[in-house]
Amino acid sequence: MGIRRTRMMMYNKQSYPLFWTVAIICALVFLGCKNKKTKIAKESGTPIVLNNSLTDLEKEQGWELLFNGVSLNGWQGLGREDVQSELWKVEDGTIRKLNSGEVPSMPDGQPMEGGDLMTVDTFENYELYFEWKILKAGNTGLKYNVSEEMSQKFGSQYAALGFEYQLLDDSDTLYAGKLKPSQYTGSLYDLIAAENAMVRPIGEFNSSRILINDKHVEHWLNGKKVVSYEFGSQHLDSLFKKSKYVDIPGFLDKRNGHIVLQNHKDDAWFRNIKIRRIK
Repeated sequence: MGIRRTRMMMYNKQSYPLFWTVAIICALVFLGCKNKKTKIAKESGTPIVLNNSLTDLEKEQGWELLFNGVSLNGWQGLGREDVQSELWKVEDGTIRKLNSGEVPSMPDGQPMEGGDLMTVDTFENYELYFEWKILKAGNTGLKYNVSEEMSQKFGSQYAALGFEYQLLDDSDTLYAGKLKPSQYTGSLYDLIAAENAMVRPIGEFNSSRILINDKHVEHWLNGKKVVSYEFGSQHLDSLFKKSKYVDIPGFLDKRNGHIVLQNHKDDAWFRNIKIRRIK
């Protein structure tokens, strides 16, 4: 037993230099590859783009950040003067909507009344870009053309009524055979179904874009146009009459509205939210 222990101690002592030699080599190789990629990017003129930032070209084109990756400046709860920090947090350069299970209860034990997160500013004609991810069976949305006054008059005090770009785990069996075509990712919720929508695997970020130029509107998902419609068209009006919004007067009117992240029960993360106003 003593001989075996002595041999093991000798082996461990001899393995220490070997371990650290291998560790140092691996670290140098990693740094070398990283520096090589950076050097190639610089030599080729390819810009190194950081999350929640704008390139010089984007600045020239008039893009503005709606989220700087650090704070929720420029955002507030719908129907509130501030942000509900119990529901909405800045986490690792993203806006995170916490799932209901992580939201603390009220002092009396009752659930906290949640609310949507909206931009302080309003927008009329613009191109909006954002990236998002959800978890398995996740369900949320981004709303636009939102009137806070209309939302509170015909909906609820803290939830938005507006055109919704749907965000969903389309492939989950929870929704199989239970939803309308217009209730899957990229759709104008309950109005126009997305076509050829390709959602990335759960846990990966998707990229989305909304374009509003006068009466023309487009939804894009991961580089592909999935929805196109016109304000005031007979087609949109006919779909509206079959939707859950039919009893809301003025819902279809184009307006200078807020952009809203929906408060849903599920986890959701948003980043690289930027906008370019169209004059």
